[in-house]
Amino acid sequence: MFLESGIPGKKCGVIIFTAEELSNCRDIATMQLCANKLDKKDFFGKSDPFLVFYRSNEDGTFTICHKTEVIKNTLNPVWQPFTIPVRALCNGDFDRTVKVDVYDWDRDGSHDFIGEFTTSYRELSRGQNQFNVYEVTLLSFKVESEYTFVDFIRGGTQLNFTVAIDFTASNAIQNADTRSSLCEPCLKEGDKACSTLFSMNHLLCSTGDTTCFELQMKTTKKEGELSFNSSSCVRFFLQGNPSQPTSLHYMSPYQMNAYAMALKAVGEIIQDYDSDKLFPAYGFGAKLPPDGKISHGFPLSGDAENPNCVGIEGVLEAYFQSLRTVQLYGPTNFAPVINKVANCAAEITDGSQYFVLLMITDGVISDMVQTKEAVVNASSLPLSIIIVGVGPAEFDAMEELDGDEVRVSSRGRLAERDIVQFVPFRDYIDRSGNQVLSMARLAKDVLAEIPDQLLSFMKSRGVEPRPALSTSPLPELHRHI
Repeated sequence: MFLESGIPGKKCGVIIFTAEELSNCRDIATMQLCANKLDKKDFFGKSDPFLVFYRSNEDGTFTICHKTEVIKNTLNPVWQPFTIPVRALCNGDFDRTVKVDVYDWDRDGSHDFIGEFTTSYRELSRGQNQFNVYEVTLLSFKVESEYTFVDFIRGGTQLNFTVAIDFTASNAIQNADTRSSLCEPCLKEGDKACSTLFSMNHLLCSTGDTTCFELQMKTTKKEGELSFNSSSCVRFFLQGNPSQPTSLHYMSPYQMNAYAMALKAVGEIIQDYDSDKLFPAYGFGAKLPPDGKISHGFPLSGDAENPNCVGIEGVLEAYFQSLRTVQLYGPTNFAPVINKVANCAAEITDGSQYFVLLMITDGVISDMVQTKEAVVNASSLPLSIIIVGVGPAEFDAMEELDGDEVRVSSRGRLAERDIVQFVPFRDYIDRSGNQVLSMARLAKDVLAEIPDQLLSFMKSRGVEPRPALSTSPLPELHRHI
């Protein structure tokens, strides 16, 4: 395509667009090369060789499609294996010329030309291993089919969605600005009483551990720094109160709380990939009636034999019903729920099902060591974990679990795959208060890693997608990526 536009009285540049229709080839090639006795180009050393691969175009020109790493100070380099889509190498035309240049790297960018050779995908795939007089040798060449997330979904792979919600007492407080309304009974004791109580509540918010809070309260009373005239205020902080607007679990008749928004945003998209629409839903960190036993994996449905809820609306209904019956408590333990879902995933590893666990929490994990071990163990299973942090707490420790930068490890073992995605919900809240927009932003980011995580599991186990069940339009998940 040739574009030229002019401005009267001025000289203008010319932009030329050259396009080529891409083939439908999905193969990817992995190859490794080495060389012997290359020319010496450096005055004080040998050479710093690297390879540049070019794809030939329909008009006879060449386009760079790959560069290897530089091997310093050697005439006999062995380059690392690299992977390249066959479409990028030759656009699916197996006999199209592939040109390879050999250069000596220079710091200033004026790389010295050592030599070149030509080949083709077909020659490479047949195992041709010697190229011209420059003694470049093909050590290995392997071709694999590159499947997509859509291929597996069309082949019938189901996404099994499980929800786990934080019912710890630290959900009682949203922010420091609500202190006066929360501590009204204690205001009679003066500013010191209120500030001391709030300080203890901040300890609870930071640790998510009610035991720590109770210990601090007893110590304070023993030292005589504060005397409580009202037990109702203490109970409020220990238990949390979803009927109060200051609670992160507040059940407002007018709008959803952050937990419900996160659940609805992610669940309404994932549910389209689950044929039966039955979703196990659990709570953790609460005292259960009638004996007040603390549970870190109780079914929101109230039925230990059947934790499933019908659709996302069913999960929301069970969540709100649980808020009316359980006592918010603590601590914040993740490992029991992760292990529960991992046990289910371990039973089905043939690629027909992939599990997604959504955990919504307000605070710091109390069992980080056990959680990291659970994540490492689950990394070999068809499972992804989405963690959404709600409220104003600092979530720095959560980044340890999100292995984007450093892979999670436990007892000297590295996780096989990165299976955790963490996001703080506050980063997605629309400033104008538009909940629909906030939910859309959240869903886009938390679901972004699911397709690659699914593919990494399938590839690690050599699972290929089954033939497409239908050609009907797919649900919306891939459009959010």
